[in-house]
Amino acid sequence: MNDRSTNPVWPLCGREIPPGHGSRHHLIPVLKGGGHGATELLHNACHSKLHSVFTESELARNYNTIEKLLAHEEIAKFVEWIGRRPPDFHARNRSVRKRRKWNE
Repeated sequence: MNDRSTNPVWPLCGREIPPGHGSRHHLIPVLKGGGHGATELLHNACHSKLHSVFTESELARNYNTIEKLLAHEEIAKFVEWIGRRPPDFHARNRSVRKRRKWNE
């Protein structure tokens, strides 16, 4: 019997994505013309983190590949931290607007 999981693995954090814990992320946001473009299946927590850190414009312009996302210091730290959590873990993230307002 094969004990290996058939759950997809997200390329950023390397964790499996259990059923019900994933969502599709457009590498170029739909609002910026990426409606039919490349998508990646992400953990809900990781997807939420990306959208809490970046605006749609920033994602489209500067962070539209896995490599570019991993090169961002905050995302790299998050990926290291969440990589030690179970696959069904969900973290709450502050939105970009709330974070910017908080830092003013």
